[in-house]
Amino acid sequence: MIDAVPVRHPGRWAGAVLILLFAALLGQSLVTNTNFRWDIVGTYFMDVLVIQGIGWTLLLTVLSMAIAIMLAILLAFMRQSDNPLFRGVSWTWVWFFRGTPVYTQLVFWGLISVLYPKIALGIPFGPELFSFSTQDVITAFMAAILGLGLNESAYLAEIFRAGLKSVDSGQMEAAEALGMRKSKIMWRIILPQAMRVIVPPTGNETIGMLKTTSLVLAVPFTLDLTFATNGIANRSYLPIPLLIVAALWYLVITSILMVGQYYVERHFGKGVDNIVPAPVKPTPAAAAAKAPKQEDELP
Repeated sequence: MIDAVPVRHPGRWAGAVLILLFAALLGQSLVTNTNFRWDIVGTYFMDVLVIQGIGWTLLLTVLSMAIAIMLAILLAFMRQSDNPLFRGVSWTWVWFFRGTPVYTQLVFWGLISVLYPKIALGIPFGPELFSFSTQDVITAFMAAILGLGLNESAYLAEIFRAGLKSVDSGQMEAAEALGMRKSKIMWRIILPQAMRVIVPPTGNETIGMLKTTSLVLAVPFTLDLTFATNGIANRSYLPIPLLIVAALWYLVITSILMVGQYYVERHFGKGVDNIVPAPVKPTPAAAAAKAPKQEDELP
């Protein structure tokens, strides 16, 4: 009989002790330090202005990501096109919007009415058919969505392009040899496999967009969560508790988005990531073998 001695890991125990000690010190600091003003945090956590700010922040995130996703899909297909003009336009778009800060782009969209006081439609170098004021069309809310959406489209375009390139080109060739249309090949063969690569970074970009909405003051748009908490802090002269309120709400929303991202990844990773086995349709022979046998009835 072999008397095996288990492998000891003193480093793990030392690391666990240090982490527990740090957590205890942090917990003690949060509880005993009166400068955090947890009573103020509880008072304003469900404040009407804060809840309204959460709603506007979520609306900005959803609409900006919707615009970004639609543009990114188009840009990714253009980048994969055989047409050099389409490839050049896609590359230039990504180069510009990814190469300039999002804050600068938001400021630009906030000042778009200075560059173009009115938007007109008519014959070039001829009479105008109709025109309208730029300020009436591109409001602060619209400028914030455009600034966030166009900037994000450049990043998502590269993510989608990487997902499409992750699928072997031989599958496209094999499907074309079978006579399938390109649209059907993309929808039924390429995209389901590419989504496994596209979903995780897209989820990260969505969470990043949620926090990037705090920069829309540059437009200026003054109804989001960050501006709402800053406004209350400026009136009450209590910046730290209101910063904690904003941080807690961002953490709550981010946690919900992470749960949703997990299930989406789980769906598209079936049979590949060993999380959920892919559904297998049994053959007629296997189904017949599994069917219970009927015993002969006794007379």
